Amino acid sequence: AKEEGKEKTILFGLSGHGQLDMAAYDSYLSGNLEDCEYPEENIRAALERLPKVTL
Repeated sequence: AKEEGKEKTILFGLSGHGQLDMAAYDSYLSGNLEDCEYPEENIRAALERLPKVTL
């Protein structure tokens, strides 16, 4: 950006805790994660509690 004389933005997203994330990723790659269903009713109830956002 300096060489081109242009202003640029770099977006970096950091979330989670590295130790826990790596263990989960290892479990995923090893096929050790249990696939479980989450009730649709619970999903709807959780979504209703989210704040309403107007864009």
